[in-house]
Amino acid sequence: MASTNDLKNGMVLDLDGQLWSVVWFQHHKPGKGNTVVRTKLKHVLSGKVVDRTFNSDTKVDTANVDRREMQYLYHDGSGFVFMDISSYEQLSIADDTVGDAKNYLLEGQNATVAIHEENPLYLDLPASVELEITYTEPGLQGDRSTGGTKPATVETGLQIQVPLFLTTGEKVKVDTRTGDYLGRVGS
Repeated sequence: MASTNDLKNGMVLDLDGQLWSVVWFQHHKPGKGNTVVRTKLKHVLSGKVVDRTFNSDTKVDTANVDRREMQYLYHDGSGFVFMDISSYEQLSIADDTVGDAKNYLLEGQNATVAIHEENPLYLDLPASVELEITYTEPGLQGDRSTGGTKPATVETGLQIQVPLFLTTGEKVKVDTRTGDYLGRVGS
């Protein structure tokens, strides 16, 4: 249990049996009446964001979410297998829990896994990853570094838009939040 006066960004609350992460909070003292705490809460599993106001000094349940640094090992057909870097324990995470993060995971890559009561909740990836282009159409004479884009498939199977001058076999930096091309990685 914690008081709404103790809220911090990133804290996970257990409200009505559901887990909510505090994205933003503000103490507000109106001209009349009691102080309130305004919050933006993000549902841990669905990602839905809601605004919620609490009376000051209201007791709320906090959830113990353990964030562990883990290394992705392989996909075994039923889930993604990760290894805890500190204890070397292996954990299989279901495909639907990993979600779109699978498009950016390479074997041996580190990720932060959030765990609540021994159940994996979600993955936090770095803001960008380096991936190799496995297929893209060749550029045409007259292509410039500025201008159009073309589709390219990277080693995880994700298809992204890249500038016309890039070729198969080059490494590119990709934003894990949006899937956008960020730049070429020098060799």
